[in-house]
Parts: sequence; C-alpha cells; structure tokens
Amino acid sequence: MAGYREIKIDKSLYQREGGFFKALEALDPSGEYRDTELAGLSAFERQLKRFDIRVSGSGSDRVEKFFRTGDSAVLFPAYIGAAVEQGMQGNDILSRIVAARTDVDSMDYRSLLPMPDPADRELADVAEGGFLPETEIRLKENLVRLKKRGRMLRASYEAIKFQRLDLFSVALRQIGAQMARTAVRDAVEVLLNGDGNQNPAQVLETETADTILYKDLCRLWGLFDEYEMNVLLVSPEMGNQILLLKELRSYDNGSRFADPSTFVTPFGAALIKSPAVPAGTIIALDKNCTLEMVSAGGVSVEYDKAIDCQTERVGITNITGFAKLYPDAVKVMKLKAAAQPGR
Repeated sequence: MAGYREIKIDKSLYQREGGFFKALEALDPSGEYRDTELAGLSAFERQLKRFDIRVSGSGSDRVEKFFRTGDSAVLFPAYIGAAVEQGMQGNDILSRIVAARTDVDSMDYRSLLPMPDPADRELADVAEGGFLPETEIRLKENLVRLKKRGRMLRASYEAIKFQRLDLFSVALRQIGAQMARTAVRDAVEVLLNGDGNQNPAQVLETETADTILYKDLCRLWGLFDEYEMNVLLVSPEMGNQILLLKELRSYDNGSRFADPSTFVTPFGAALIKSPAVPAGTIIALDKNCTLEMVSAGGVSVEYDKAIDCQTERVGITNITGFAKLYPDAVKVMKLKAAAQPGR
C-alpha cells in the first residue's frame, strides 16, 4: 500500500459514499500506522502533515497554504467541515439527550414504534410448552421531518488568504455552534409537541404561580415509573430558579457542576439549561430511550466552490431530524400563570 505521501487526492473523494473523510481513510488506513510516529493521527491529519499545513496554535499557517498545490487545495473544504464539526461538538447538548443516532442517505425516513403499549413490555409467566407472548414492533405512520440547516460563507480568497488558520477556525467553529443550537431547538420542539405521530409530551403545572418549588420537582420525579428521570432540560431563567432552591443550595458542595451548563441534582438528574427551551419550562426525560436523531450525512461543504472559486460564496449545511421513541419517557412542567386582577 502506498504511503500517505503518495496518495492521489481529488474532488471525487467528496462524492463517495460516506464522504471525504471515510474515503480518505479507506485509501490510507490508520491501522497501518500502529506503533509508528504517526499513530493516533487520522488520514486527514496525515495529509495536513504531508503538505506541512498547521491549522492551530500560535504557529498556524495562513489560508493560502492550502492553495499551494492542486492536491492540497482539495483538503480545504474538508478543513472547513472539520472546523464546523468542532464548533458543533463544543456546544453539544444533543449527546446528553439523544438515545440513538441514525444515518440515512435520503430525506425519507420512518422511525420504529417500539413496544407502544405498557402491556407489551411486561414479561409474563409461561407454562412449560406454552407460547411466548408477542411484542410487535411497527413503523410509525408519519415520516421523520428532516430539516436542512446551514449558512453561506462569503469571503473572497483575496480577503482571507493572509489570515491565520487558527483565527479562521474560530469563525468556522461559531458557524458550527449556531448549527448545533438550531438542532437543539428542533429536538426541543419534538420533545414538547411530538414528531407528527400524535405523541406530544404530558404537561403539568407548578403548584404555585410563577414559582418552582422543590416539591414540584419531587412530583415530576414521581411520574417516572417505568423510566429513569436522568435529565432536566430547562430554560435559563427556570434553571436559575431551581438553583436558588434552598434544598439544592444545601446539596451543592461546590463540585456539582459537571460542565459550565450542567448541574447534578439530588435526583441524580443532570440539570441542563438551554435557550432553546421556552421560558418557564422544564423538560424531564430519560435520555436512554426518548429521542432518535436522524442525519442525512454530516456537515456538507460545497467543495467545488471552495476549491475552484477559492471560497467567495460557500454553502455549509447539515440535514437532521428527530423522532420520539417512547413518549412516556418525557414529561413537561410549566410555571403556573399568575391569576389576572379582577378575575
């Protein structure tokens, strides 16, 4: 097998099944570099090394370094896509609320309707020689709605060629971060209102108007009989109210923040705040069986324009959708509205 320096890379790699990174990995398997100085590098990272392109750190190269040769120019859309993916992963609430991820190659996808009735999930006693009770797994009636989201990157080669790649990556990661936030909004919409298969979430109100009490959280926790309440996805102001509860203040020993946006509650559920959640709303869910995320490929970059036109106007898109697996595994609590004067 030819070494990574002899591989011929061209635009056709972007058109292969699985995309550029998978195609490049097939041409230059990382397993071949085990126990070498290149161990741990991906096929794409080896190509960056081949052309001596440094994309991060104080010594990062300028954008023009990608366009020194025809082969290295082919790497530029992949670099854009990788930086956008990093931005999405840096704002990754989805990994903490999605139970399963499905990749499809079309815009049409129908999710499973697994064990819809509680009786279907029970294991009955079976006499010797008796028949086992059946559980039917069907397809949902309606398709998962996939949405194409993206941004148009406008920047001529002349405008960016002298910019350091480290700085340019910051702008690309921000595009990825916004795409991730938009996907979370789509996920929240499905959690609240269902995926079009008549499965909206059960909604209850707090006991006291405009105030969340600890016993409201206990009541919410008590609704989870067959499932585990392991995530509380909340709007920012609702998260502030919950953190100010005396029961949580006495519980916190200064180490309950798992990351800047997540707090571990006494119930064992992670409290995650997101502006995608409507004001005054708590979405309680079992992250292990509530949501399926469907993707039609990963981040897509218009590679022809990025290579031949040297950016100018380059579309960056991502196609995703969400299906609700077990509707009973998510409950919603909203702040009770205060009574209007004179009513």
